[in-house]
Amino acid sequence: MAMRFAVPVAALALGVGALSGCSSDDDAPPPPVVNTKPSYVGTVSVADYDGSSDDLLTGGLGWDGLQSATPPAISPVPTAAELRRRAIYTNYRALVDMTTNGGYGVLYGPNVSLAGTANAAPGAGKIAGTEYLAFSLDGGKAAATLMVQVPASFNPAEPCIVTATSSGSRGVYGAVSAAGEWGLKRGCAVAYTDKGTGNGGHELATNTVTLINGLTADAATAGSSSLFTANLSASELTAFNASFPHRYAFKHAHSQTNPEKDWGKFTLQAIEFALYVLNERFGEAIPGTSSKAVRFTPGNTTVIAASVSNGAGAAIMAAEQDNTGLIDGVVAGEPQVNVLMPAAGLAIARGGVAYPSSAIGRPLYDYTTLANLLQPCAAHAAANAASPLLATVPAAGASARCAALAAAGIISGADFAAQAASALQALLDAGWQPEANLLHASHWGLQATAGVAVTYANAYARAKVTDNLCGFSFATTGATGAPAAPAASPLPTLFALGNGIPPTNGINVVYNNATGGAVLHTLANGDFAFSGATCLRQLWTGSSATVREGVAQVRVSGNLRGKPAIIVHGRADALVPVNFSSRAYFGANRVVEGAASKLAYIEVENAQHFDAFLGLPGYDTRFIPLHHYGIQALNLMWNHLRTGAPLPASQVVRAVPRGGTPGAAPPISVATNLPPIATTPAAANAITFNAATNTVQVPN
Repeated sequence: MAMRFAVPVAALALGVGALSGCSSDDDAPPPPVVNTKPSYVGTVSVADYDGSSDDLLTGGLGWDGLQSATPPAISPVPTAAELRRRAIYTNYRALVDMTTNGGYGVLYGPNVSLAGTANAAPGAGKIAGTEYLAFSLDGGKAAATLMVQVPASFNPAEPCIVTATSSGSRGVYGAVSAAGEWGLKRGCAVAYTDKGTGNGGHELATNTVTLINGLTADAATAGSSSLFTANLSASELTAFNASFPHRYAFKHAHSQTNPEKDWGKFTLQAIEFALYVLNERFGEAIPGTSSKAVRFTPGNTTVIAASVSNGAGAAIMAAEQDNTGLIDGVVAGEPQVNVLMPAAGLAIARGGVAYPSSAIGRPLYDYTTLANLLQPCAAHAAANAASPLLATVPAAGASARCAALAAAGIISGADFAAQAASALQALLDAGWQPEANLLHASHWGLQATAGVAVTYANAYARAKVTDNLCGFSFATTGATGAPAAPAASPLPTLFALGNGIPPTNGINVVYNNATGGAVLHTLANGDFAFSGATCLRQLWTGSSATVREGVAQVRVSGNLRGKPAIIVHGRADALVPVNFSSRAYFGANRVVEGAASKLAYIEVENAQHFDAFLGLPGYDTRFIPLHHYGIQALNLMWNHLRTGAPLPASQVVRAVPRGGTPGAAPPISVATNLPPIATTPAAANAITFNAATNTVQVPN
């Protein structure tokens, strides 16, 4: 149990003699510890928000403004305030189901208190406070964005910090709804970072880049104030624009730093920045100086590392790297982690049936490039006929992809139907859960899979944008799908509307090697650019070591250094399947930490990766919001750290879908659909670990 207490600044300046009533010069108090800005933190901008016209959580929109289908306006020449408000709106809605029937504004949302009471008044949910923004610098360049929000309700007598590292490749507001909201409601400072993958774009045709506040500037003028500038000489830029016009470079894909290796470091830096900010704000002035004394330390401040998806992976990486005691607990939702499988071996069994070793603990690049090959074919298996958004994967292209896969010997079957069934079975054999079958269509059709595959190929290979890795690039496109000049540049609104991975804000994934010239990858060669998808796959399966070296840099060991942690993951996750990530991490942690482990793994039935998709027909009837259980996990961790309440045992939570008609599912009910995480689950729901065989046992 980690109990945290605030230490009065006066006590920090008192020696033992002073505390005992002595006044001898020999017992003079030591000098106070001076609060010092971390060396990597650049210029800090500070903004106060009154909680009425604008605020930390909703950008002044309130809970109802966030739910509105009408987004806040952005001027033709946007202001930083407009971009911030729209970024909060976009990022908040990207991670949760915003429908009332799905629970927004009723079970969760800015207007719902930590006790679960909803305030339906217009504008409710705004949180006043102060926002601090700065770059984490490396060699004078922006390595990542750091941000700290301090709510007006922060209580210096009970200090706390919650991290909200961005999910996906989003900008610094990318986890505002996932973890930021909970922390602000708790009265905690929230430590954000875009973890070096943030929504930084470089429009190569105009040599325009994004700044920390979303405004844009000429790359040469921006210099080190740029969020990201591609590493190109003037001659390289000119030559590339001539041969490949209308292209864009993105920070995650093209920074050539493999930023994922530093996700943990940036999350720890965000915590350190938060401590500095709190000490500057609440520390006592040191007489005769302009400095403040250190009041808040890791020893007296409760710190929870939390987020979802890539942000959750960053929280886990930070906990593993934390050798100074910054973090007290971890709450990770559907974490994307690349588990270094224990040398002692690890097995996972579901319902008593063990998976082959090839179906567990696969790294992201491995399983994403496999999905990118198989999903468009598997989507049309007869068993998947009821898939939501099946129409986003045209049958003609899917049939051609199936035929190409069969010709390459990757799947079998003499016709489209048999080949699609074979592709679906190949995904199951590789480790996907059958509960995810109906999601392959929408994941590939909405281009989540391909966008991730292309971005991570570039990131792990540390490729330059001019490399056009495997023939792919990012471009604005016209009516035919070929690269074309946009009616208006997407860059001025990228900070507000983008997600860091194309397709986003009108910038798409194009296949340069298509017959007839570059075109949207979904239109290339009639088979969805099979040759390009094969190339991406071969960067992992072939003889090239570059991508494998990049993946090796981001592996996690399972060693949480004894920290209490809760992982929550949906069993039906098709983007980050449980067998590859959370189940494997739970097992690795048990192998590494043994009986000392304080990790609870909660696997939720009928939950998947994209809560924002729950507003779509077919998703609404089949899946429940994992976000609900993320909130529960944060409350459980808080109670554990503050009062010593026990953490729950690892378990499967049997959540129940809403059912009904696709697009018109009935209102969600806690009593009917959302059973709580149990402190001690029934035996039929318990997830256990057999130390004698190093086997994770997951019930059916």
